[in-house]
Amino acid sequence: MKTRRRRVVVGLSGGVDSAVAAWMLKQRGFEVIGVFMKNWEDDDTDEYCTSREDLVDAAAVADVLGIELEAVNFAAEYRERVFAHFLREYEAGRTPNPDVLCNSEIKFSAFLDYALRLSADHIATGHYARARRPGADPGCVELLKAADATKDQSYFLHRLTQRQLAPVLFPLGDITKREVRALARREGIPTHAKKDSTGICFIGERPFRDFLARYLPRTPGRVVTPEGTVVGRHQGVAYYTLGQRQGLGIGGTRHGSDAPWFVAGKVPQRNELVVVQGHEHPLLHRRNVEAIDMHWISGQAPALPQRVGGKTRYRMPDASCTLTRADNGWVAAFDAPQWAPTPGQYLVVYDGDVCLGGGVIAVPVTAEAVAERTSLPA
Repeated sequence: MKTRRRRVVVGLSGGVDSAVAAWMLKQRGFEVIGVFMKNWEDDDTDEYCTSREDLVDAAAVADVLGIELEAVNFAAEYRERVFAHFLREYEAGRTPNPDVLCNSEIKFSAFLDYALRLSADHIATGHYARARRPGADPGCVELLKAADATKDQSYFLHRLTQRQLAPVLFPLGDITKREVRALARREGIPTHAKKDSTGICFIGERPFRDFLARYLPRTPGRVVTPEGTVVGRHQGVAYYTLGQRQGLGIGGTRHGSDAPWFVAGKVPQRNELVVVQGHEHPLLHRRNVEAIDMHWISGQAPALPQRVGGKTRYRMPDASCTLTRADNGWVAAFDAPQWAPTPGQYLVVYDGDVCLGGGVIAVPVTAEAVAERTSLPA
């Protein structure tokens, strides 16, 4: 009897990474089916929405590879599970990372369920990460960083569960982006030179503040220094994030310095934005970073206290810290102060190349908390 080829359903985004992932899996002998996920449809006629162009590119890739392509609409699930959370967080003065939720709720949940209905043995994406199944515990899948440290995306995958990781293949985990483009060019994959997408998927290249204003009203207020000096006006504290430099609208020299201004805090109760001058201002740094809603990929928290490498932002190297429990969550005590840990973003922790999990950064944003870190009265 002829053995059935193992079936893998690949999320084809219309970019070069997922295209090469599909090509590699076909070369390995899998039966490959492509699925294009449409996760956002509010702007189908908008110049910033690229979903139609991406679908055309995905179809061209499928044609060259000789694989079937299906287009599936997950826009309702995305709006309910990701975008609603995105708006709630901004309205509360925090800065969420919707790409993390998109992975855990859509690309490795709604998409996974759809693939299983297609009798998939595996699912695959063009993410730069690795999955390892240790021999000692074959039921436990570890998430590892990609070989290409400059493209590693394990930070965005840290909320995946064992059920989600069990069927996943990451074909690009052991190769570099340069190798991916070279391979795509050699094999005649039509997206070999396509520019990488950047930013939040549903916002595209449009001005972020203009997009957010469509859903959250502008509430102008004062921009103040830690001493309480008014130095400008903001459009609404929800539109700004800790560490932000661009778009503050503060010109000229203040306090005898021409150093750039950065957002150091928010006081939603007074609708005030607190700013400081200079990238190295002490109010932009924190040694202890609190986190809530911790998720552990293995399903179990590590023994504490635990020495780990921690990230409070995607584009930063791991920093040594000690992880302990706190009254309302977890605390990472870093050996060196971290720059502008931002409420709503994620603290992700690693043991070497192994991603252990992470939680939501919970730096307080109340008036009392800002007063504690600055000289502003509560």
